[in-house]
Amino acid sequence: DAGFVNDVVLTRDAAYFTDSQVQRLYRVPIAKDGTLGELQLVPITGDFQYTPGFNANGIEALPGGDTLIVVQSGLGKLFAVDAATGASREIALDVPVTNGDGLLLRGRTLFVVQNSDNRVAVLKLCHGHARVQRYLTSPDLDVPTTLAPFKQFVYAVNARFDRPDDSEADVVRLKPF
Repeated sequence: DAGFVNDVVLTRDAAYFTDSQVQRLYRVPIAKDGTLGELQLVPITGDFQYTPGFNANGIEALPGGDTLIVVQSGLGKLFAVDAATGASREIALDVPVTNGDGLLLRGRTLFVVQNSDNRVAVLKLCHGHARVQRYLTSPDLDVPTTLAPFKQFVYAVNARFDRPDDSEADVVRLKPF
């Protein structure tokens, strides 16, 4: 039953973690005063079916926190997951986001880090489907795994998994619009 806890998103009342090896999410309730509750296991059911390799990776929450978006890294699929029940439905994509890793949602724009492809896919979400609008690239990207916004930029964090010294990790500024 050993898994691989991979990514996290915070909502107004919980932290949700993906497990890339075991078909479940971890939920840690967060009280209004910041107190953490007991760990809860949320089985992922529905359309999202795990396959050999890396599965649930990046995670993001829709406004309100009741629905989560999770990327299946190995197959490049996206899923909407009910935060309370784990029931999932596939989000139709025009192009797979293979090697999907960190996710960032800004309005109806979803950024999907494609780690070993050294790029960030910029998708437009619309009623259960998503379309790739463009890719953000830079020669400075070296296996990016996550990203964060600041003003008009997004900043990707390089993992540089292929290098023995993790002190080489750095941050790359990308202009998304």
